[in-house]
Amino acid sequence: MINKQYTSVAEAVADIPDGATVMVGGFGASGSPIELLHALIDHGAKDLIVINNNTGNGEVGLAALIGNGQVSKMICSFPRSSQSRVFPKLYREGKVALDIVPQGTLAERIRAAGAGVPAFYTPTTVNTILAEGKEHREFDGRTYVMEPWLKADYALIKCEIADPLGNLMFNKTARNFSPLMCMAAKTTIVQTKSLVGRGDINPEHVVTPGIFVNRIIEVTDPIHEDVLIAEGRTYP
Repeated sequence: MINKQYTSVAEAVADIPDGATVMVGGFGASGSPIELLHALIDHGAKDLIVINNNTGNGEVGLAALIGNGQVSKMICSFPRSSQSRVFPKLYREGKVALDIVPQGTLAERIRAAGAGVPAFYTPTTVNTILAEGKEHREFDGRTYVMEPWLKADYALIKCEIADPLGNLMFNKTARNFSPLMCMAAKTTIVQTKSLVGRGDINPEHVVTPGIFVNRIIEVTDPIHEDVLIAEGRTYP
């Protein structure tokens, strides 16, 4: 049976190359895989295209990855929030590109990739600058814009409980985009707070089945982004 367990977050991200497209789970601080992100900073891969709901907060986690000059483009819904300082500054300086996608459309583009659907139609961006240059079609008298699927080379995910087969459970709203991203990436890397034995997760409680997970690392005392920001911490 395939062994999906890795001994460290550093080992798990060591093969992510320059120029990779990386999905990062989380909705703000909720579900953000801080340890994996910091390991990616240490690894040093650059020119990354990162897909996330936002652009990180404070100067840790995703924001620190961007601030370290490793991200060439962000694909997200909310490039600015109350705690975002790094990305807005770099964007104004022309050091990082931005592709804004409405949140529902972002989720559906990711889901479509996991389901093998190359494109779909949505009315969300009709008559806005986000629809410029995209195919338009009319259905039942209403105009829709075609949006392509959104795939990634890697997904960095945080969960609450996992087993060695890669079956995952999440902690409440920390679930957010993560199950969709697991399906849409070629290689899914998961940090879990608790790694239990095979058969110890009730099949009815599995959110993401192991077929969508490639690597598991147990991080028993994960850092929370909000705590680091409140303490004024930075990384590296």
